Amino acid sequence: MKPAALPEALAEPTVRVRPGWTSLLFFANIGLWLAIYAPIQVLLPEQAELLDAAHKEVVFGLVTGVGAVVSLVVNPLVGLASDRTRSRFGRRHPWTLAGAIIGAAGLAVLAMAGNVAVMTAGWCLVQAGLNGMLATLTSTVPDRVPVAQRAWIGGLVGISQMLGTVVGAVLVTVLITELPGGYLACAVVVVVGAVLFVLRTPDLPLPRDWPVERWRAALAQLWISPRRQPDFAWAWGCHFMINLGNALGTFYLLFFLKDAVHYPDPDTGLLIMMGLYGAALVVGGLGVGYLSDSSGRRRPFVLLSVAVMALAALLLTLWQTWPAALAASPLLGLGFGAYWAVALAILTQVLPTAADRAKDLGVVNIANLLPQVIAPLLATVILADLGGYPALFGASAIATLAAGGLILGVRKVR
Repeated sequence: MKPAALPEALAEPTVRVRPGWTSLLFFANIGLWLAIYAPIQVLLPEQAELLDAAHKEVVFGLVTGVGAVVSLVVNPLVGLASDRTRSRFGRRHPWTLAGAIIGAAGLAVLAMAGNVAVMTAGWCLVQAGLNGMLATLTSTVPDRVPVAQRAWIGGLVGISQMLGTVVGAVLVTVLITELPGGYLACAVVVVVGAVLFVLRTPDLPLPRDWPVERWRAALAQLWISPRRQPDFAWAWGCHFMINLGNALGTFYLLFFLKDAVHYPDPDTGLLIMMGLYGAALVVGGLGVGYLSDSSGRRRPFVLLSVAVMALAALLLTLWQTWPAALAASPLLGLGFGAYWAVALAILTQVLPTAADRAKDLGVVNIANLLPQVIAPLLATVILADLGGYPALFGASAIATLAAGGLILGVRKVR
């Protein structure tokens, strides 16, 4: 008896995606990252200072750390659920929309938070909803994009992440300057992006009779053996270290400008840095995405991006000045854009099975999210006891360079 043919939803895509589909994915990702990073970069630090000025770093670290733990659990679980969803509306879209709505509700809670406990609860709700949305949006790339187009699309996804950060900073520092209004504006943007993507793009459903495991057996598959899937393990480790280095280098920029650089208007300074960062990221993401897809090579571009990002961190290790910040911002953006262009291509090429794409990418997303737990804890210790901001940026450089060593372990991808 011949094995059952894979349904279209699980087959390897061969038709190149069109600009309309790409644009809608791009804008949905901008909304997602705006709703995550505008709070992290601006709103949560300001709220922490309003609630407890003497212990603002501790409050910020507590809130972001607890929220990140929630994201670690939710991301792979929503991915697992969407892989097994047999709705006539598709596998991914129902979860994308639900995640956006839950995340928006959490932002509304933050807008009204008057103490640290409510602030923490609101951010946990945001992380739960938006990480469910992240799991399904990320899985649409291997679902719909052929391998030969993935570095280009990966570059656009990376650009959307940083553009969301920049647009979010503009939104909550220039257009809307009050905390409640900033949170509510983020909520509106993320829901609009999700609704447009869900309503205007197809989502191939699984056949209603397609067999799926019981939940207990499915949950056991959350573990991916490094021995059986070494390429996946090496790529995951590289992704984790890149994101740890980036988190150490960017999470405390507002406090860095205020307390180390003594920039007279830290909010405006952060906006300028994010603008330079975002412009350079577009150049790195699109340029390297094109070169990688054209050549079929991925790893050399990761090594290049690691070198550029480490150089940016070393600049801030040696000099805590405004000119050094202006020089480091575009370097970091160029390197991170180049990395994201090839990262998604590499990670989707080493996924173990087509049937578990979203679950496996949920495990990959842990490498995005775990640094959000670790970085605030490490940063709190480093800033207080191990050398302050020079040591913090030095740790960022070390983590980034370690990623370059780990990518050399990947053999399946050139």
